[in-house]
Amino acid sequence: MPSHITILGAGVIGLSTALYCARRGMQVTIIERNSAQRDGCSFGNAGMIVPSHFIPLAAPGMAKLGLKWMWNPESPFYIKPRLDLDLLAWALHFWKAATAKRVASAAPVLRDLSLLSRQCFEDIGLDFGLVKNGLLMLCKQQHTLDEEARMAAQANALGIPTQVLDAKATAAFDPNITMDVCGSVFFPKDCHLSPTRFIAALETELSRLGVEFLWKTEVQGFEVENSTLRAVKTSKGEIEGQEVVLCSGVWSAALAKSLKLKLPMQAGKGYSLTLPNPTQLPELCSICTEARLAVTPMDGALRVGGTMEMAGLNESITQRRVRGITRSFASYFPAFQESDFAEVKPWSGLRPVSPDGMPYIGRTQRWKNLTLATGHAMMGLSLAPATGKIVSDLLAGEKPPVALDLLSPDRFS
Repeated sequence: MPSHITILGAGVIGLSTALYCARRGMQVTIIERNSAQRDGCSFGNAGMIVPSHFIPLAAPGMAKLGLKWMWNPESPFYIKPRLDLDLLAWALHFWKAATAKRVASAAPVLRDLSLLSRQCFEDIGLDFGLVKNGLLMLCKQQHTLDEEARMAAQANALGIPTQVLDAKATAAFDPNITMDVCGSVFFPKDCHLSPTRFIAALETELSRLGVEFLWKTEVQGFEVENSTLRAVKTSKGEIEGQEVVLCSGVWSAALAKSLKLKLPMQAGKGYSLTLPNPTQLPELCSICTEARLAVTPMDGALRVGGTMEMAGLNESITQRRVRGITRSFASYFPAFQESDFAEVKPWSGLRPVSPDGMPYIGRTQRWKNLTLATGHAMMGLSLAPATGKIVSDLLAGEKPPVALDLLSPDRFS
């Protein structure tokens, strides 16, 4: 087992990896380009742990739906038109991956990752307020509910329990909030939490375990010898370590490219708005299915998030997309109005999105001491503990509990 691990990135994936490595007795150094008061995609997301999400982003029909949506700046999915060879290559890989055969092979892997992660959240032994109330997939239209019911049947076949509900039964599940829906699908295994509380708990525990944090430190390259990374070159000097773990979110692709690795990735910008004193507060988290919105109660506040905006490494706020979120939310929850969000500052973050909707987890053949853990898209928080455990297993020379073939960082090489 290696004595020293260098982790590139202090997002939720990096912190979770550090936790499992440090608890095995490894010395860990985390290098992070931002300050400790960072506000990346690990912080403003919906805070959901979602075994319900067993279908990858690249699924049949998504390419056609994406083309339809991309012409509407308020839609759940938008690609900013631009001449970008990396984007074109990513789109081609996406199109090739969006097949029924590929989804059928990917679904059990995502199921195993999600259920492992849920168990890890329960076993991790930290206080961060995990709420195990389940999740409602809310549907406004009957044909959407029918489609979600078919998905529920697939989930049940995979061992993920579900329950299809009509409008009256949906209301009974969460009587504290008014919903304008025709029905829903209930996923009892799903959970939610406050991302900020979870990350704070991780950082406190890592400090207690003696993990070294190098904040505001840019990775500038690597010192290599044959097929080994001897050191990480940073703005604060060289950092040596027996093993390197690359989990730098959307910036992972550029670092991988500098190591001559092909890691297709696009930044999928997401938005969220958090109402501190909502008119109504649900007990369950939910997905507004047609609008692709996530709704989560968080310590008395209510967070509403969504959209997937492909606009490169651009963190600016597009107000039309924010309006799309607030307008859609109010249509599902009529006790709210768009004006309720007038004083709320929108948050945005860049998610690392692989073209086949599967994260990159595992070793790469080119470098003996490099492991990747990135590309989780909207599932970063949900899959973080499982990813950290898997990486620590690999570094310790143990067989991970989940098959990694479809997650290989070398799969597009």
